[in-house]
Amino acid sequence: MFGRKKNRGAAPEERHDGEYAEYDDAEYGYDDAEYDAEYDESEYQAAEYDDGYDEAAAEFAERTGPYDFNDVSELLDKVADQRLDLGSVIVPVPPGGQLQVEMTPEGAPQAVHLATQHGRITVAAYAAPKSPGQWRSVAADLADTLRNDGAQVSVQQGPWGREIHAVTQGADLRFIGVDGHRWMVRLVAAGPSGAANEGQPLVAAARAILSETIVRRGDDPMPVREPLPVVLPQELADQLAAAHQQQVAAQQQAVAAQLAAMNTGQHPVIPPSPEDTQPRRGAEGSAMQQLGLNG
Repeated sequence: MFGRKKNRGAAPEERHDGEYAEYDDAEYGYDDAEYDAEYDESEYQAAEYDDGYDEAAAEFAERTGPYDFNDVSELLDKVADQRLDLGSVIVPVPPGGQLQVEMTPEGAPQAVHLATQHGRITVAAYAAPKSPGQWRSVAADLADTLRNDGAQVSVQQGPWGREIHAVTQGADLRFIGVDGHRWMVRLVAAGPSGAANEGQPLVAAARAILSETIVRRGDDPMPVREPLPVVLPQELADQLAAAHQQQVAAQQQAVAAQLAAMNTGQHPVIPPSPEDTQPRRGAEGSAMQQLGLNG
């Protein structure tokens, strides 16, 4: 679907808590509202196919991924403009796709989501042993976690084997995993009710993206199930940094305006009582619940 060269056209989240983040209902909740941090650049947009067809794209189209970077690095140079390089994974961006970047509290990127008209697709890679079988184990753990959280879970067969389909209060989900050489790649498709069912456009787009995903494992030793690092393209990183600076400046202006209003006497300042300065009982637990953390 994405293997052939395309014309350029007008442009129409995974948190890793601990060693391996199996599932987070808040993370995959689906919402039709605008995403907080979008990137919509024609460089990474895919338009309609044209009649051009080069040998590198043809060879990609004849294969079935996901691919190991070492196996296709020479071909990648000729089709790099059709894919988004995120360091550990290199993915195609579907027509009309937009990017949502999820950051750590320290400001480092930890996941990039592809937002489509049908739902959201997230691709992430993890360290794995040389022998296959990690996805089978991960899928079993994931299904148990989802069921414990009250989701309706079924194990279904897809192009690469078992897939996890889950119906939750926040979204319908489909998890697809593939084992590679010292890596495992996992895709999560999240959408509104029914979007993750077999035969739906979101599922077709997810499988097409995974079939052309490239995993760059690297040579460094890593613990099994450790997420491989996400590295943003410089242009995208610069845009996010500029957006963050604008947000900080706006917040500072808002605080300054409030202080100015207080100084004019419009909003008298009342010193806090000793009770107000003490931590409220249960505050830590409430904060953890708000962050979606489990004890």
